[in-house]
Amino acid sequence: MKKPLKTTRRGHDSASMARKRVVRPSRATAKEAVRTLIRWAGDDPEREGLLETPSRVVRAYEEWFAGYSQNPHQYLQRTFKEVAGYDEIVLLRDIEFESHCEHHMAQITGRAHVGYLPRNRVIGISKLARLVEVFARRLQIQERITAEIANSLDTVLKPHGVAVVVEGIHSCMTSRGVRKTAATLVTSCMLGVFRDQAETRREFLTAIELRRVGRG
Repeated sequence: MKKPLKTTRRGHDSASMARKRVVRPSRATAKEAVRTLIRWAGDDPEREGLLETPSRVVRAYEEWFAGYSQNPHQYLQRTFKEVAGYDEIVLLRDIEFESHCEHHMAQITGRAHVGYLPRNRVIGISKLARLVEVFARRLQIQERITAEIANSLDTVLKPHGVAVVVEGIHSCMTSRGVRKTAATLVTSCMLGVFRDQAETRREFLTAIELRRVGRG
C-alpha cells in the first residue's frame, strides 16, 4: 500500500515573515557577471553573437524573478460573499508554471492544482493562478512553493481547508546529473479538513485525477 504524500500542518506563509533585505547590485554589475560566466564557459563575450547577451540575460532575469518584487497576499484581498450558499470545494487545476531551482538555477516546469473549501467567502479564480505565478517567479524548491501557496491562501482567506498539489519536471536532473528525463516530482500540502478528513482529501485528489495519491 502506498503511503500518502507528506503534508504540512497549518502554518504561516513564509513570504509574510520578515525577510533579510537584499541590496541589489546595479544593472552594469549584473551584466558584467554574465560576461564573466561567458568567459568561464569558454567563450568570448566580445564576439558579435554574444555582445548583446548580457543585456538579454539581465532582462530575462527581471521577468523570471519578478516574484521578489510582488506581495502574494495582495492578490487575495478582494473576496466575494454572495455565493448563494455554495459550500463545496473550489478547485483550479492544471495551472501551468515555470520556475527555477535554487540549487542549480535550472528551470522547473509543471502544473499546480489549488483547491479550498470556503468558509464564507471566495476569490476570483484568476487570483489563484496569480498566486502560483508570484511564488514560481523566485528561486525555489518545489516543496517550499507548494507550502507557500497553501499557507498564503489559508492565512488570508481562512477557509475550512486548503489543498495544493504540484507536479514538476526539474531540468537540473533531466539535462544533467542522473538525466532522468521522464521523472516528475509530486508534492502536496493539505491543511484543515483536507488534512483531517480522508473523504474530503480523496474528493480533491480524485478531481485532479491523482486517485492513488493520499489514499486513506
